[in-house]
Amino acid sequence: MSKIGKQPIKIPAGVTCEIKETEIAVKGPKGEIDLRILPGIKPVIAENELTLEPAKKTKQVMSNWGTLRSLAANAVKGVTEGFEKTLMLEGVGFRIAKDGEGLALSLGFSHPVKYAGVKGITFEVEKNTILKIRGFDKGLVGQVAAEIRMLKKPEPYKGKGFHYANEVIRRKAGKKAATTGTAAA
Repeated sequence: MSKIGKQPIKIPAGVTCEIKETEIAVKGPKGEIDLRILPGIKPVIAENELTLEPAKKTKQVMSNWGTLRSLAANAVKGVTEGFEKTLMLEGVGFRIAKDGEGLALSLGFSHPVKYAGVKGITFEVEKNTILKIRGFDKGLVGQVAAEIRMLKKPEPYKGKGFHYANEVIRRKAGKKAATTGTAAA
């Protein structure tokens, strides 16, 4: 038995779940997400709870069971509360600015870097160096955050570049001056 798959998902007030032939449609105040039903899993909605039942006990079906349950729980949480990732930009002269729906980034290159807005994602810039990425789709929020981080990954010597708010950058020691003392022979 899957420890995750057998847990029911409570559907809060204001959220509607509808089971179609090949997908589960979740609608809420923040947006709408359609989840493809994975093979071997049967979703059931009863008394404001979504439960998932496996058709067989094969290894793949049991894996799909836990995966679909996690995706459905994230969809319900996303359309009610939403998800957020925070990126911090380190470096002298590095700046973030909103450019309509997208971003204009000064990352030490000879030109400003533009990042186009993505449907379902909102950006909030604080102090020109903190970027909050918000949306109702957990996977899309993570994907956008990863794409922006790849524009200027943190380097190991001074830590310049984008890093997540809770990420620890392992620093390397720089060049050290040669010692003037000679070793005893």
